[in-house]
Amino acid sequence: MVRLGFIIALLALIGVGLSGFAAYRVHDQELAIENIALARGVDIHASLVQERLTERELLARVAAGLFKAPTVMKADMLKPLRASIYAFKTDFVMASWIARLQPNEFAGAAADLAAAGYRNPTVRNFDDTPLTAEMRSKTLDVLMDLEPRNSVTEGFAGRALNDSRVMGPTIARANDEGRPVASDPTPLQRENGPLGVVLVTPVLPEGSSTAAGFVSFSYELGSLMLANDEMSLFSVALKDPRVPDGEIVADDDGNVRARALVANGPSLAILRTVSFGGRDWSLGYYPKMDTDLRARRTATFVGGVGLALTTIICGMFAYVSYSNIRLRREVETRIGFERRLTDVIDELNHRVKNILAVIQSIVTRTLRHGSDMDSARDLLIGRIHAMSHVVSLLSESQWQGVPLKGLFEARAIPHADRIAVQGPDISVSSRAAQSLALLFFELASHSDEGLSLVGKHPNIVAHWEITGGETDGEFHFRWEEFNTSEKTRRGDSDFGIVLLDRVAPEALGGKAKRYFTEVSYVYELTAPLETVIDMTERGRTEALARPVR
Repeated sequence: MVRLGFIIALLALIGVGLSGFAAYRVHDQELAIENIALARGVDIHASLVQERLTERELLARVAAGLFKAPTVMKADMLKPLRASIYAFKTDFVMASWIARLQPNEFAGAAADLAAAGYRNPTVRNFDDTPLTAEMRSKTLDVLMDLEPRNSVTEGFAGRALNDSRVMGPTIARANDEGRPVASDPTPLQRENGPLGVVLVTPVLPEGSSTAAGFVSFSYELGSLMLANDEMSLFSVALKDPRVPDGEIVADDDGNVRARALVANGPSLAILRTVSFGGRDWSLGYYPKMDTDLRARRTATFVGGVGLALTTIICGMFAYVSYSNIRLRREVETRIGFERRLTDVIDELNHRVKNILAVIQSIVTRTLRHGSDMDSARDLLIGRIHAMSHVVSLLSESQWQGVPLKGLFEARAIPHADRIAVQGPDISVSSRAAQSLALLFFELASHSDEGLSLVGKHPNIVAHWEITGGETDGEFHFRWEEFNTSEKTRRGDSDFGIVLLDRVAPEALGGKAKRYFTEVSYVYELTAPLETVIDMTERGRTEALARPVR
């Protein structure tokens, strides 16, 4: 007994150690997987944002390149470009033509604005005030045409943008660098308008190095940041170039606002840089979930399962070992006892390994990455309970097989009261019983209680039959759920699909198929009878149970 206690204590210590190691490894792996998924999602998002910005910069270059020898005073310069800019299907708020006018061209520009039908055809300051004497004596950048034209945008035509706090420096920089330039974030069209940026591109006539004007496109920041995805792993913030400790964020509806960085706010996970309009923009990504907390919860659950399995194994080992000690006192010879004990332990190890392999597969596939912990816990408990029920039946029969009808008891599978069982009373082997118990649990757990074609719970028929002779006999099983369809029945889980289509058929050496009829869901399994009723296993168990002589 002292030796038995020592062995059980050693097994318990090993089980606790393995459970702790498994929990530690699961924590590290889960955390690494979450971080990798977050980093990959950020990289994909940043690439999409950069691609989106590049498309809009390309549109500006194409629009500027379509001007060959523009007449700067014309107020309908965008007319030949309208089809081209809309062909890109970009989401600009307003496109405009800004002409660089000399003082002697102001009068002609006003006349051209009047001919184009603008309601205020005068050349005036950016804030709608008249031009000062100083401004009338220098070159001005005047907004001469815009798209789309509506009641809000028409009032912008004729305004000189040189003194504008945002547009003035942007136009000057575009003129100096000779390439598309983006402005600082600014409200669009009105003081309280949506926050956005304006991309300004100089137009250089053929053979000239002096800009005749500028084509501009304004965009809302929300659409450029691609920040309105409520299913993403992170939220996006744009570092505000106007203030050192500020950022611009967009909610799930795409509404953009500026805010100051909070000292105790959420920690920034990843920073990415994109280029647009001749400048770099920094995108900050904040994770929406605590990956470390999620990993610790998963590790705690795995560790608890490991401790529970250790307790079960130690209990089973203690029970069997104690039975072996009693058996040793009853045998007649030491040699016969040692042979019998060796055989029993080998068989026990074989069966325990099989059970542990099945439970390990259940735990691994149920707790796969991305599973909901509550639903995964319920499924795991149900599947382990189904396996426990099979082990209980096998123990009651001394591993001589399990009545197939006994696998449909209410304590083993859900909705057992709605299952009509039809078939001959046969006993299946322990290996077949384990596979069939998990198979029946998966089928029963996915039979929907709430939806049906006629407002009733689905009626289930489990039918099996034996065909052929003793050498070529086959086992045919058919599961059919009536009053359901592909639209009303809850879909099988990933683990269920693998079990139904591959694991169970391969374990029995057969094949399976599942499909929907007009009024039912059907699962069929065909396997050789010799794998379902394993006489070799039954004979080996009977030999182990026979008294030593």
